[in-house]
Amino acid sequence: MTEDRTFKVTENRNIARGVFRMVLAGDTSDIAAPGQFVNILLPNHYLRRPISVCDWKEGELTIIYKVVGAGTQDMSLMNAGTKLSLLTGLGNGYSLNPPVKTPVLVGGGVGIPPLYGLAVRLIGNGISPSVIMGFNTQAECFYIDEFTALGLSVNVATIDGSYGTKGFVTDIMGNSEYAYVCGPSAMLRAVHRIIPAGQFSFEARMGCGFGVCMGCSIRIRGGSKRVCSDGPVFSHEEIIFEGDE
Repeated sequence: MTEDRTFKVTENRNIARGVFRMVLAGDTSDIAAPGQFVNILLPNHYLRRPISVCDWKEGELTIIYKVVGAGTQDMSLMNAGTKLSLLTGLGNGYSLNPPVKTPVLVGGGVGIPPLYGLAVRLIGNGISPSVIMGFNTQAECFYIDEFTALGLSVNVATIDGSYGTKGFVTDIMGNSEYAYVCGPSAMLRAVHRIIPAGQFSFEARMGCGFGVCMGCSIRIRGGSKRVCSDGPVFSHEEIIFEGDE
């Protein structure tokens, strides 16, 4: 169910280069699964900004976003007490019933946040995932300590080698059987090629955010689906990347 809710910013701080963590107080009852997102109406901006949910509990929502344009730049300057209109309960999230007891969570950059809420709930279901995180450089790293504090094995790759292993997430995945994945398209494609099964969260430019405008449709096996309402999470077997058919 999609509802327009008023939230109040209680925290908004810089946690890595260009990356901010925002905590908001409000009604989170429409958020049902990790991997869902909210669509934020920003003053003086026409289109809402879709941001994945990092974590939530009753009355509190955490999001992590990267400053990439005027809208997110304005978000980064918001003080505690700022009120925002959010569409909540958007998208279909990750399933918490993987076919293996030790799945791997693979995230790249700001694709990492929804995997944190996923990790918390998998642990609550008696599942012990491992975590692989990819960044460009150490200055952009975040939430390594938070995942580690959950008692999980965490491995990090940076493209320039300034932290962890030099390279990409695919260089440190090993022989994983099942993966939960979120990150840039190139990373999703690379992981899809080497992992036999899993769930992949896609990013897309969105208009409405709830399936009416059809602006975020992607081609999958058997037709097309909307990232905002049919996704953003899709299963390994239904995904098609151009040139991989």
